Amino acid sequence: MYCRNCGNVMDNNAVVCVKCGVPRGSGTNFCPNCGTNTVPGAVVCVNCGVSLAAPTGLVPQKSKMAAGLLGIFLGSLGVHNFYLGYTGKAVAQLLISILSCGFLAVASEIWGLVEGIMILTGSINKDGKGNPLKD
Repeated sequence: MYCRNCGNVMDNNAVVCVKCGVPRGSGTNFCPNCGTNTVPGAVVCVNCGVSLAAPTGLVPQKSKMAAGLLGIFLGSLGVHNFYLGYTGKAVAQLLISILSCGFLAVASEIWGLVEGIMILTGSINKDGKGNPLKD
């Protein structure tokens, strides 16, 4: 395996290149299979024919089940939205519950319950960064 940024030989288990420090799979300058210099925007390596498309599956996916259950049981505190990366909604739910001394926590809990059910049914199927949730 070669670094796509600098062309240095990398260990197959390496997370970053020891020469340039770039995460594995990042960069577009070199072929990860043969280390040949690549043309910007190329889809396949002209030397060995390997696909130069960005690797998939490197971004950890959030669990749909975990997010849904957090929404159902801890929805009034916005824990499910913190988990999914929707920090704006999460802070709003948390502040509604805390600043009202619990009086409006019921409204926030209903909000969280509805979102938890929507997550479990697939109506909400992406996290805050747009990555799909895993089953």
